[in-house]
Amino acid sequence: MRLLFLGDIFGRAGRLAVEGLAAEIRRDERVDVIVANGENVAGGIGITPKDAQALLAHVDLLTGGNHIWSKSEIVPLLEDPNGRILRPLNYPPGAPGRGFAIVERDGFRLGVVNLEGRIFMKPLDDPFRAADEAVEKLRGEGVRMILVDLHAEATSEKWAMGRYLDGRVSAVIGSHSHVQTADERLLPNGTAFLTDAGMCGPRDSIIGMKVEGALKRMLSQRPAALKPAETDVWLHGAIVEIDDDSGRARSIARLQRACALE
Repeated sequence: MRLLFLGDIFGRAGRLAVEGLAAEIRRDERVDVIVANGENVAGGIGITPKDAQALLAHVDLLTGGNHIWSKSEIVPLLEDPNGRILRPLNYPPGAPGRGFAIVERDGFRLGVVNLEGRIFMKPLDDPFRAADEAVEKLRGEGVRMILVDLHAEATSEKWAMGRYLDGRVSAVIGSHSHVQTADERLLPNGTAFLTDAGMCGPRDSIIGMKVEGALKRMLSQRPAALKPAETDVWLHGAIVEIDDDSGRARSIARLQRACALE
């Protein structure tokens, strides 16, 4: 199986880029399943049902992160047991939604686990123990191919998760920083790893927002309006080839694709 994971889809520009390029990439790269992090689609913070439905016409599953709760109207979609949107698994008990799911497409079954880190972020439940729980349940259902999206700030925490799950999942790929890293590799026991997949959105920006507002905040240390940028739009992600029988990754390659918005 060939899996494409797309980094954080940011704002209108990122959504339009995915809508415009997903089918082409699926064809050109012979991709079987597309999973994307969608927690920043709505103006850069959160996701609305309208945004979700637009994206799910082009990708197979959306993952979330710390901004998944920013638009309250998304909660019913998160709670839909047949829905295709995840939130991080390691939120406290009672949080709406699911943290892992199985994608079935063209005869393939892919387990997807969504986790959130704790270093420099909220003090959530332990993502490592949550990963254990999800992987055990997916394996119990006969799922051999498993992707983990770790939405986290610290590279050390992402690397630790990769090593912790090496040999038990097909891929551990980070999201959240909006900056694609260049450390893709196969770990010793067959898990593909990348610290951060990057961002689907405007590269002429400060992690998605217009430069002027972001700079004003940092220079003045006072509130300033942040507006999503919309120029020099790129899709960033990673393509993982997975052995169908063993679930071990055969290769991982970063994806960078420019998009000319009309």
